[in-house]
Amino acid sequence: MKVVFLGSGAFGLPTLEHLVRTHQVTGIVTQPDRPAGRGGKRTPTPVGAWAEANLAGTPLLKPERINAPLDTDAVRAIEADAWVVIAFGQKLGKALLADRFAVNLHASVLPRWRGAAPINAAILAGDLRTGNSVITLADRMDAGLVLGTSERVIEPTATAGELHDLLASDGPALVERVLQSHASRALAPTAQEESLVTLAPKLSRADAWVDFAQSADDCRRRINGLSPWPGVTVEFRGQPLKLLRAGLADDVAPGPAGAITDPVRGVVRCAGGIGLTLLDVQPAGRKPCSWRDFANGQRLGPEELLRGGRPAC
Repeated sequence: MKVVFLGSGAFGLPTLEHLVRTHQVTGIVTQPDRPAGRGGKRTPTPVGAWAEANLAGTPLLKPERINAPLDTDAVRAIEADAWVVIAFGQKLGKALLADRFAVNLHASVLPRWRGAAPINAAILAGDLRTGNSVITLADRMDAGLVLGTSERVIEPTATAGELHDLLASDGPALVERVLQSHASRALAPTAQEESLVTLAPKLSRADAWVDFAQSADDCRRRINGLSPWPGVTVEFRGQPLKLLRAGLADDVAPGPAGAITDPVRGVVRCAGGIGLTLLDVQPAGRKPCSWRDFANGQRLGPEELLRGGRPAC
């Protein structure tokens, strides 16, 4: 099958690699190179970088505005039986999509978690399972017909970064199943139940907080759901400490929220009498490490405090 791939983020790379191995990828469309890093050097998207390194001779388009007439014409001129869209980063207009079979891979089981941050939202909400959906393109974000889904358990200590990679690795099989069903005219599109829609808005650095006055499970979900970005940062001995992964501990005695009740295991007191266990952290200016390695270099005293809390508006 001849396929055009439209994507920018790393989430789509496993599926792109699969399509290159099993189909004829006739073109790749990604976002333009953008300034990145301290030097502001123009850097390609993960998809663009992979294509430049592995697909010499395959058309690689980087439209600033894909719905501009000239860019629309350029994309539509590429011969294809299907378009696969994954984390492209621009809305695709009606003129662009007219009479094309185009599908989108989205990192949730729709209609749950439409929007920019479905993986984070699933962990933040305490969902036990999530997955992927392949849908048609629609005017409203992630509101298309569902063509196929896959599911995966969310482990209690899984971070958003880890879940991202797992769901990305599930993408190729699901997309392939949909493409084969399309080729055999066996697709059975299903409308989403609008009453079940939940939204996963885009995150920002303003979300990088945790409040130990909340329950340990609230704190666990927040730490894991925002790791690695935007991350959760607290203050320890007057210095920032990033919390990268957490689990739940046993009951803890009453006392001030944020106190480290077990320095060896990294247990922190939260509301409700259940402790939070810190598993991985990152001190300012240093690499990520386990809590045990961090604590070994700190000579922690009894009931030392981590200071968190929602920032003042």
